[in-house]
Amino acid sequence: MTEHGRDRLRELLDAVLDESNRDLGDMAGDAYTSPFHFTRQFSRGTGESPVALRRRVMLERAAWRLRHGAKVNEASAEAGYDSVEGFSRAFARSFGHPPSSTTSTSSHRLAAPNGIHFHPPVSLWVESSRKERPAMHLTSLMVHHDVDDTRELIEVASTLDDAEYRRERLPGHVVLAWDGPEGSIATVLEHLVWTREVWVAAIAGRDLPERGGSSAAEVRARHEAITPAWVGVVRDIEERDGWGDRIIDALCEPPESFVIGSVIAHVLTFAAYRRQLARHMLRECGLATDHGDPIDWMTHRTTEAAS
Repeated sequence: MTEHGRDRLRELLDAVLDESNRDLGDMAGDAYTSPFHFTRQFSRGTGESPVALRRRVMLERAAWRLRHGAKVNEASAEAGYDSVEGFSRAFARSFGHPPSSTTSTSSHRLAAPNGIHFHPPVSLWVESSRKERPAMHLTSLMVHHDVDDTRELIEVASTLDDAEYRRERLPGHVVLAWDGPEGSIATVLEHLVWTREVWVAAIAGRDLPERGGSSAAEVRARHEAITPAWVGVVRDIEERDGWGDRIIDALCEPPESFVIGSVIAHVLTFAAYRRQLARHMLRECGLATDHGDPIDWMTHRTTEAAS
């Protein structure tokens, strides 16, 4: 539920859970809408009324506080109840036991139609739906972030003239001994792409590829060409759960054995370092770059998908 780049559902949840908003009118006012429209928007986005969600989350928080030694009257007041008796009845109805019987091993979560729960100490936890989970596999997320971030850096570097693009900024800097020095924007970005080209060939059982050109335009073309193959290789490994498989790589001299999962981790580890290295150099040129943060990238993707 996104409006003009804002996370409207987040705004509604904030209004519901603000401790100063004790009733529906307060919540709606904080969200700058009428109680009717507030309830309709909130229920459409969560499958739960604002009053019901607030009551449940506050009870979950109370259960967590009780687990950690809070007294019943303290938990009752924090949950917004006017009396301990009313709190105890609501708690027992929800959890199946009175608050005084809560132990350090008791669960603080209740059944929820939307996967939204209290998350200690003062946060929310929102479970993904089943249909979202395959796309959110951690390795898949990291691979897609890596290729998108590399593309963005190549685009920024493409605005430089060739001399600045190739100028040695960190003379003699070595990331991996077998790759040689990477002291320029050109060498860092080219090695980012070349690493994927080499490992796609090794995993797919192809001959070592010819190394392409290193101009910004050529690196961009190589990146766009190898990205579908690289993503496809990782997707295939993921789908057949082949992380523990091994390849005996005859492209190495002498041939070496590699666990597939370690290969993907290797590529992502050194890609992350090289991307930050490229950022450092681009900023030295006076070019603006973001932080390359997967959190920002995922937020942007989610916002775009919801628009």
